[in-house]
Amino acid sequence: MTIPQSFIQELLARVDVVDIVGRYVPLKKGGANFMGLCPFHGEKSPSFSVSPAKQFYHCFGCGKNGNAISFLMEHAGMGFVEAVQDLAQQVGLQVPDDDISPQEKERAAAARQKQATLTDVLEKAADAYRRHLRESQRAIGYFKGRGVSGTVAKRYGLGYAPEGWRSLASVFPQYDDPLLEESGLVIVNDEDGGKRYDRFRDRVMFPIRNVKGECIGFGGRVLGDDKPKYLNSPETPVFHKGRELYGLFEARTAIREHGYALVTEGYMDVVALAQLGFPNAVATLGTACTPEHVQKLLRFTESVVFSFDGDAAGRRAARKALDGALPHATDTRSIKFLFLPAEHDPDSFIRANGTDAFARHVSEAVPLSRFLVESASDGCDLATAEGRAHMASNARPLWTALPDGVLKRQVLSDLADLTQLKAQDLADLWGQATSREAPRSSHSGYSGHPGAGSAPARQAPAAYDHEPPSWDAPPDAGTWPPQGEPAGGYPGSYGNGSGYGNNRPAFRKGGDWKSNWKKKDKDSPWPPQPRLPRTPTASRADHAARLLLSHMAFLEELTHDDHTTLCAQPAPHGPLFSWLEAQFHEHGPLAWAVLRESLREHECEALAVKVMTGSHAQTEGAMQELRLELRDLLNRMQIEDIEAQQKLLMLQAADDPTALERYRGLEQKRRVLLGVAAKAA
Repeated sequence: MTIPQSFIQELLARVDVVDIVGRYVPLKKGGANFMGLCPFHGEKSPSFSVSPAKQFYHCFGCGKNGNAISFLMEHAGMGFVEAVQDLAQQVGLQVPDDDISPQEKERAAAARQKQATLTDVLEKAADAYRRHLRESQRAIGYFKGRGVSGTVAKRYGLGYAPEGWRSLASVFPQYDDPLLEESGLVIVNDEDGGKRYDRFRDRVMFPIRNVKGECIGFGGRVLGDDKPKYLNSPETPVFHKGRELYGLFEARTAIREHGYALVTEGYMDVVALAQLGFPNAVATLGTACTPEHVQKLLRFTESVVFSFDGDAAGRRAARKALDGALPHATDTRSIKFLFLPAEHDPDSFIRANGTDAFARHVSEAVPLSRFLVESASDGCDLATAEGRAHMASNARPLWTALPDGVLKRQVLSDLADLTQLKAQDLADLWGQATSREAPRSSHSGYSGHPGAGSAPARQAPAAYDHEPPSWDAPPDAGTWPPQGEPAGGYPGSYGNGSGYGNNRPAFRKGGDWKSNWKKKDKDSPWPPQPRLPRTPTASRADHAARLLLSHMAFLEELTHDDHTTLCAQPAPHGPLFSWLEAQFHEHGPLAWAVLRESLREHECEALAVKVMTGSHAQTEGAMQELRLELRDLLNRMQIEDIEAQQKLLMLQAADDPTALERYRGLEQKRRVLLGVAAKAA
């Protein structure tokens, strides 16, 4: 998106930097300027000056300075376009963009208006929940029992959703307003005549705010032992779990003061840590840490510490966080992993051992480089050649995800030492493996070379266990070769040891097949032709990217599981889906031509151009058919993810009594998805 410089100047002339800064920093008149405590570093005496005449801010302590736009970017963590749009909306200006049509501009404006309307509804509900907390001794007693003071409760806007099915009816007279359902506050039961009831009932409430401080959703915790213990708002036009972090708005200044962000697993961890001297804590919202989470944190700090429980679940969460952090682990950033004893979470650990002990654990957290090596070595016997080879196989995708730089080379050196190879030899082997796998993966596991005495088609190597088969593969493409086709043959041939059917003459290398073609064979099928080079078939992730880049509006119809599945895809697909969702959230549906311009010099540009180029990139057809095609595709991708999780759970069943229960839950979900996929087929 290109914003004319003339508009930037007009915008800065319309806004008042004192008003903008004053929303985040208490200011007092001091001569010609306004003074306050600098939000960019800790200080006790005001050295932060805001000039209404020059429309400029400057800190005499740390040297930070700039205008209204740079303040929102530096302090609120907004991108440039987001900051400009935020200011323009405040003064009633429309951000010009000659790259998009008037219709697209109108849709984008409508989407922004819808977001503003939904946040207003959610803010009104948050105010009501705060009032209810003051009236509920039971809810107050819960927070007091967890050591939460009134000051911290006010800072995080904690509240209480009372018992009763329709308590929000006293807050919103029009209880049937569609906005209540769209914001996630009310559930509509279509199977019971469209009856409505509050989503949150008898729960202490944690408002979730975006970086601008707007309420975009809620997390609610039961006061007793009911299930589920925690309940989050659903995905809405303003709330996406994979992109938001609880407590980030409240922790921004503390993150800068402490020099790092502490990422935990729950709402109460964040609140309790703030109470106990660690106000720089944030939490993921009941989902795995994503690359977008990490990217958002790195707007505020160059140092991130992930804090997890020391049990198996904590290790798994840390492993997912590692995947999200790897693409952003540049040479100037510090990303670490803190593992507490299995019986503790951060809250209980600090209460048992004190803040100094926890601070010491934070300072001794495991660096990303070491955790990468530990993750790759997990389960591998490094005393044997086989174990070292297995470790190298595990490490390759992790190392590949790192950005080029000194850190990546040092990690390669550490891995090479463990494999007892030279770093260059290991890099060469990985490079050769990548070159071999590119054509092999394009044929989805077929050996592709029929010939005399050919053995059954080899299965893909271990590194490809989770690669989706070709999009044009048959529905039961989990078994290779497919049933009814010869090993080592090609579709339509039937095995006879030669790779060809008994009803076809053999094709002998160097011979003349025409001389063997007799008149009595005139009704027989044509003799086999030498195979021509094939255009690599698209993976399921490629096809999903193509459909969504062509028809961006489809994003609005996806479920939370769909979004999670897409964004969790390995790079570069996962980052592309995350970027596409961010564009949709910010601008609404855009045409491919507009997206193409926005992707210039972006890390995902090559992938997007590849899937949108050539005859295979056409997605013509009835829109409903394309929707069904995408739905079937996403169901199959989720089935693959579930099956991978089930394999891990079976391995853990001997040590984890809950593994089988979780396996059964996943199996139910898998069967539902299989049924949907079968109907679509």
